[in-house]
Amino acid sequence: MAKDYYQTLEVSKTASADEIKKAYRKLAIKYHPDKNPGNKEAEERFKEISQAYEVLSDPEKRRQYDQFGHEAYTQRGGAGGGGAYDYQRAQDIFSQFFGGHGGGFPFEDLFGGGSHRANPNGAVPGDDLRYDLEIDFEDAMYGADKTLKIPRMAECPDCHGSGCESGTGRKTCPRCGGSGSQVLSQGFFSVRQPCPSCQGTGQIIEKPCRKCRGQGRVREEKPLQVHIPPGVDTGTQLRISGKGGAGVRGGRAGDLYVFVHVRPSSVFQREGDDLLCEVPIPFAVAVAGGVVEVPTISGKAKLRIPAGTQSGAILRMKGKGAPSLRGGARGNLHLRMLVESPVGLTGEQLKLLDAFNASLTAKNNPRQNNYRSVAGKFMRGED
Repeated sequence: MAKDYYQTLEVSKTASADEIKKAYRKLAIKYHPDKNPGNKEAEERFKEISQAYEVLSDPEKRRQYDQFGHEAYTQRGGAGGGGAYDYQRAQDIFSQFFGGHGGGFPFEDLFGGGSHRANPNGAVPGDDLRYDLEIDFEDAMYGADKTLKIPRMAECPDCHGSGCESGTGRKTCPRCGGSGSQVLSQGFFSVRQPCPSCQGTGQIIEKPCRKCRGQGRVREEKPLQVHIPPGVDTGTQLRISGKGGAGVRGGRAGDLYVFVHVRPSSVFQREGDDLLCEVPIPFAVAVAGGVVEVPTISGKAKLRIPAGTQSGAILRMKGKGAPSLRGGARGNLHLRMLVESPVGLTGEQLKLLDAFNASLTAKNNPRQNNYRSVAGKFMRGED
């Protein structure tokens, strides 16, 4: 192994981190075993370069190396000291430097080789599309059919997706010879890029379709009817197969995803498939019990109120909630009672109410057992 890492990388001792990286890139590509198959000398040189870069690219290791020198550094247990530098370690450093994974590196990309590429003339599927749809609460409960206008790329009606004028076709691209790509070289470093003439397809159109200008697709905005099933809620996604963007060269059309947003109801609150509604009831009905009309999503319904119902009590109507989007039983309707106190009472009514309050016992209302009659206090003018 060489005794000076700076000489190995062909840089000065004052070289910046960027200069060290550039030097390593140049030399590692030059001496990599894949570039020099069967050349043991190149392999050893590659390991020397990797060892030097591992030390000089690390600020702490470089500081120690500069302080103690090569011999002292390697004797203290520095990188690669005391034995042969492992080839796999050198390969890992190279792979990490160029963004590879594992021990190998895709040299077909670096040096312009490689033959396993996707067919540039193969079918390309169309784009999936998203549409955000706002609907009323009633539409979410009953279901509805909505007509949407969605801009999308559709198959050209004139050339039926071929991109060619009638009676013409495609021919091999003369610039890339049908490969769909070109290799640009700078010394040993080469980059493969799509052919600018055929955009990577390997073929060019003899006479482009006048309607779509050779693209095979045109932009359209046709009405599309979408069925909203009962039970949808905000966040529900509806997938309409094949209603996204048109594919290219026979590729299947993408899908349309409708994201549902439900406007809040002024009457009901929703929690899953259950609904909650507040129902005002007369004071007399709350005390003595009775039957009141309550709203449901299918219209008015009668609900029996038990005697002694307190304000805030919740009564349940089974199966009167929202329909389930997955099928099965409907949710429940929960009704919160709001007891309405009478207002504008006459003096006679207040006397009757005071007498009524005075007749209550702990059995009737334990919470008021130790309270004085509010109505009585009012009638007597007490504070």
